[in-house]
Amino acid sequence: MGGTIHVALGNSFHEAGGLNKSAIHWDILKDMTKGGEIYADGEPFFKDGNFLI
Repeated sequence: MGGTIHVALGNSFHEAGGLNKSAIHWDILKDMTKGGEIYADGEPFFKDGNFLI
């Protein structure tokens, strides 16, 4: 979904090339369109639902 960040924890999907094995698989989505920011090494690279790079 546009403007969101998706994080998956646990078992990966073999069909997508994943190798991680786990008894769980949790998908976490966060709407980032209203003031959300993500930084790497002190520099912003995602803000208000858009990549800055």
